[in-house]
Amino acid sequence: MADSLDTARGGRLPRSARRAQLMEAAQSVFVEAGYHGAAMDEIAERAHVSKPVLYQHFPGKLDLYLALLEHHTREVPELVNEALTSTEENSDRVAAAMSAFFKFVERKDAAFRMVFESDLINEPVVAARVERMSTACATAVAEVISEDTGLPDDQALMLGVALVGMAQVVARFWISQEPRMPRHEAERLVTVLGWRGIAGFPKSGDQS
Repeated sequence: MADSLDTARGGRLPRSARRAQLMEAAQSVFVEAGYHGAAMDEIAERAHVSKPVLYQHFPGKLDLYLALLEHHTREVPELVNEALTSTEENSDRVAAAMSAFFKFVERKDAAFRMVFESDLINEPVVAARVERMSTACATAVAEVISEDTGLPDDQALMLGVALVGMAQVVARFWISQEPRMPRHEAERLVTVLGWRGIAGFPKSGDQS
């Protein structure tokens, strides 16, 4: 019965394609309603499948939420690393990393709300994934800081955490504003603030 209803609603799809469809529908519901306000019925309806089909792929709402969170918390460090490898000039690399957060919050899927504004953040498994993501981003930025300043790893990581934290908080503030300043101007302000702070440390190899 479930398969026939599934076929009637949206046609049979390969398992991977169906899973992607379900996750896309679920994300829109989680973004709009939060984890606690989201209902599996609504997710199934939005995906145009029967509820039994949804449960064939995801045993429960938490499983579905964690699948999405896992995807996005792995994606953000990848975006930051892509930004850092896009140029060889350290100031430009930091600017590109800051820009990655602004681009992420501007996306139409609003994935940043699940990553940075989750109403399930007190759930240990959720907190662990978000912490892992933040550490990965900060570590990547810290490598640039260490290279530019010669600071010890622990100090460079502290600054990396500060820059990444600043970038995601300001990006979220920026996206919430109406009217909103152009993204390039917001990125420039954050980058200037961050890079001028880093410039206060001696350059790597500076013996003065």
